[in-house]
Amino acid sequence: MPAAPLPRNEIEDRLRELPGWTLEGDRIARTYRLPSHFAAAAFTVQVAAIQDELNHHSDLTLGYDTVALSVNSHDAGGKVTEKDLGLAARVTAVAPGHGAR
Repeated sequence: MPAAPLPRNEIEDRLRELPGWTLEGDRIARTYRLPSHFAAAAFTVQVAAIQDELNHHSDLTLGYDTVALSVNSHDAGGKVTEKDLGLAARVTAVAPGHGAR
């Protein structure tokens, strides 16, 4: 069963609990800065593992010392769902362990 899109006001309310995450059109997004390229690469690998575990994948971009994520749910017509916010919460929880800010 496809995930249900969330209303904009609920997304905005929930993003207040996820520092740095923003609503950009029909996606939520966040860019992290890390202390080194190696730290950014290691963080990217952990995010990829979380995404595989959840079977929900973002657009994930590795820069020199940055990692950018952007996500919505294709099965909800490209809108933000609970799955997207859950992924964001999981990433937010592991980010400090990599020195991400």
